[in-house]
Amino acid sequence: MSSSRRLAEAARFRARLAAGTALDLLDVIAGRGDPLAPPRRLLGDDYSEFERIGNEFLGHFVKLGGLEPHHRVLDIGCGLGRMAVPLTRYLTTAGSYEGFDVARLEIDWCRRTIGSRHPNFQFRVLDVRNERYNPGGSAQPTAWPFAGATFDFAFAASVFTHLRPDDASAYIAEAARVLRPGGTLFATFFLLDEETRPRIERGDSHFSFRAATDGPAAAQDAGSFEAAVAYDLGWVRDRLGSAGLDVTDLRHGYWSAADDHLTWQDVIVARRR
Repeated sequence: MSSSRRLAEAARFRARLAAGTALDLLDVIAGRGDPLAPPRRLLGDDYSEFERIGNEFLGHFVKLGGLEPHHRVLDIGCGLGRMAVPLTRYLTTAGSYEGFDVARLEIDWCRRTIGSRHPNFQFRVLDVRNERYNPGGSAQPTAWPFAGATFDFAFAASVFTHLRPDDASAYIAEAARVLRPGGTLFATFFLLDEETRPRIERGDSHFSFRAATDGPAAAQDAGSFEAAVAYDLGWVRDRLGSAGLDVTDLRHGYWSAADDHLTWQDVIVARRR
């Protein structure tokens, strides 16, 4: 990303923060708000959409991924806890949740608001460098602070859609390492394959991913590659297989105008051998 674009995005972030802070103050004065609703200065969107997507994905985790209430869960790129909030109502005290993200402000809020109410929910900052979301990060993507074979279920919702190939490969390898044998990875992607490519060529899809390429990855925006990244399905299958993860389900999303879509992005479910 160019320095001018980075400065422009920083200015937009500061403006959103200021406007959201004012709205948060009005909510406090009026006594409005769910105690687990993120503040508007951080969320930037309508809470009803935040809540709807979280509840939707909990249903996918259970029905498609086989998530059970006693499972040990890892949220890869947890953000403001969009998936954590509904999981507080689903996981029992026999289960547990670990979430990490590169965004320190968001992790701090999750710790204060979710973690303080639910002791089996833990949140960590992972200072991994990402050109768009954490350009000052210092850690390598392999630096996940978890022992091997720790989790029953790991998910990455809208994470691989913001990673370059080396980082995506490292995240897949780490996800496989921390899953127990038989554990499940539930991950969303923008996938390029024999179904999505013809729809892109016809102009039916929401994205074209023609702006730039990096090996098996294609970007929607050449100036900010990691804003939206699509991957060749064959490459993803190869990386998963090499890490010891077998694909058990694949559902296309409606970003590409798929008739049988499950959600916005494509979904892959894979199990650890």
